[in-house]
Amino acid sequence: MASPRTGSELILATRPFATDQPWRSWWHVLSTVVLLGLAFVGTLFFENTVVRLGTSILTGLLTLRMFVIYHDQQHHAILEHSKPAGLLMSVFGLWALSPSSIWRSSHNHHHNHNSRLRGSHIGSFPIMTSEAFQKCSRGDRIKYLFMRHPLTLVLGYGFIFLFGMCLNPFLNNPRRHWDCLVALVLHVLVGVGLVAWGGWQALVLAQTLPSLVAFAIGSYLFYVQHNFPGVQFRENAGWTYEAAAMESSSYLRLGPVMAWFTANIGYHHIHHLNSKIPFYRLPEVMRKIPELQAPRTTTLSPLEIVRCLRLKVWDLDRQRMTGVN
Repeated sequence: MASPRTGSELILATRPFATDQPWRSWWHVLSTVVLLGLAFVGTLFFENTVVRLGTSILTGLLTLRMFVIYHDQQHHAILEHSKPAGLLMSVFGLWALSPSSIWRSSHNHHHNHNSRLRGSHIGSFPIMTSEAFQKCSRGDRIKYLFMRHPLTLVLGYGFIFLFGMCLNPFLNNPRRHWDCLVALVLHVLVGVGLVAWGGWQALVLAQTLPSLVAFAIGSYLFYVQHNFPGVQFRENAGWTYEAAAMESSSYLRLGPVMAWFTANIGYHHIHHLNSKIPFYRLPEVMRKIPELQAPRTTTLSPLEIVRCLRLKVWDLDRQRMTGVN
């Protein structure tokens, strides 16, 4: 029996799956765009308030799915050389408060520094050792815990996307992140247009609630994919790309419905091993490569969510994430 593949050999084993199937990619993109458009229109034109509320939540879930597809395109995993796809995704990035300039720079940094104790905070949640946390100022502790607080994730629409992905990058570097201002202006104009069209109810059902739903789930997915029991963080000297994918990226086990709405982002250990694999091929990779079939796993059960949210700092002595006293 052959020994399990590791390191570059394991990464090479994923390469045959890192091929785009343009017709399949376009099917996923266009079908999601159409469903998203219909759900959005439903929030405005259905007369029954309960039905409108349902389409509002559906709009949020479809925005989440489209966001993960956008994320794949930004990784050049799908439709890399298609100008229409590039234009469509650029517009969606503005709509989803994730402009291309900040998304690519921060998310690419995240992939290249995932699970490092130093420098991994860009494009991800900050990580401190328990020793550093005890030594830092009270203000720094509050700021650190705020970034990892459950309410920050629930209100990711404001804290993480409006402020973190748009306003803050633009204020820090207006020339480089001018598209962040465009996203903010577009968001405000859509909101004003909705109020003019159908009053505050239209604003809440067509923009506010869908954004709260999409960005709360999206923020938690950002968190749980690298903050879960058993996750490993390393100093630069012991860090490798393959180990960061396998030991520091979770497999979020989901049912078929949520797997569809999250566009298979739960197969995060495989995505970090090779980000050029299209999202619709990730389950196939896991089925066909034995070394990827025993990942570090979590779920969306309430107990698992609580367990993950309690993790705050990295304990160097015990080599695991813990809470704070």
